[in-house]
Amino acid sequence: MLALTIKRKWFNMILSGEKKEEYRDIKDYYKSRFSKVLGMDPNWLTDFALQKSSQFEVKFNNGYSKDCPSFIADCSLSVGEGKEEWGAEKGKCYYILHIKKIRWKSTDNSGGYLDE
Repeated sequence: MLALTIKRKWFNMILSGEKKEEYRDIKDYYKSRFSKVLGMDPNWLTDFALQKSSQFEVKFNNGYSKDCPSFIADCSLSVGEGKEEWGAEKGKCYYILHIKKIRWKSTDNSGGYLDE
């Protein structure tokens, strides 16, 4: 499972259902991480390959401590321009994590709930 840290504002907006995407810069660091979780060769992580990608789980953490607030969501991945109201810069392309469903959440990372 991929783990990513996000700021409280975006964390809370995703949990409330207001924000449906999370953005990551198009860099080799994220290319490597996304390729690994998708089981793809990094050289094949392209727009075309991402259209065929399936959902995968991402654990979003609001902080770096072991007991920080977190949630696990089913996501899919694409490349494109994000929405400014959700933190993207105008005219900039990102890896876009599309949040499909939140499976688990916890305010202290020691317990939470699972959606069935």
